[in-house]
Amino acid sequence: MFEWKDEYGVNVPEIDKQHRELFRIGRKIAELVMLEDDDDHFDEIMIILAELKDYTMYHFRFEENLMEKYGYPDVDRHKIEHLFLTRKIEKFESQDIDERQSEAINELVRFISDWISGHILKTDMKYREFFNRVMKD
Repeated sequence: MFEWKDEYGVNVPEIDKQHRELFRIGRKIAELVMLEDDDDHFDEIMIILAELKDYTMYHFRFEENLMEKYGYPDVDRHKIEHLFLTRKIEKFESQDIDERQSEAINELVRFISDWISGHILKTDMKYREFFNRVMKD
């Protein structure tokens, strides 16, 4: 979970750097969730989740601005996918999950891990060739 693989690279150095950072932050959350101690790590997880949300929003803005600058044709669909993740995190942050805290956090971590890797492997790979072509010039 949250392990960077070379196949995730889109050959745009700044985007690849940002994607690796998303994995690093996600891994911090996953490591806390998987700790098998008796401590309550909820507050720590929420702090890192806020960091992930902030960095994700920064990354999404960067990616979308690049798409608009170079005229990527599928920018609107890409923005919708970005919004989906942002809303999911915001919804989680606003929930009262005291009674099922552990279950809810595990569910969120799995969702984020699947979303990030799936988004990069499917949606972001669609712009890989486009950016590699237009950014060469």
